[in-house]
Amino acid sequence: MHELLLTLINKESDFELIEGDSNDLTSNYNDDDASNFSRVIEKNRKILKRYQALIRSAVTLDALMDSENEENYTIK
Repeated sequence: MHELLLTLINKESDFELIEGDSNDLTSNYNDDDASNFSRVIEKNRKILKRYQALIRSAVTLDALMDSENEENYTIK
């Protein structure tokens, strides 16, 4: 499943990471946006939703591949 997740991440053209240092969280914003942390929080929420969607996709693909492998194994 980890390989599936990494493949999905690599396919994302504009995949963003959340930085661990709070100073880095506002480095991509201009002064107005940096002072308005609600925008920072909303951007991070959108990034987290993208992460969750990628993880759900990887789990679904993994389950589908497992079911295909089980069906092929029981047919033989």
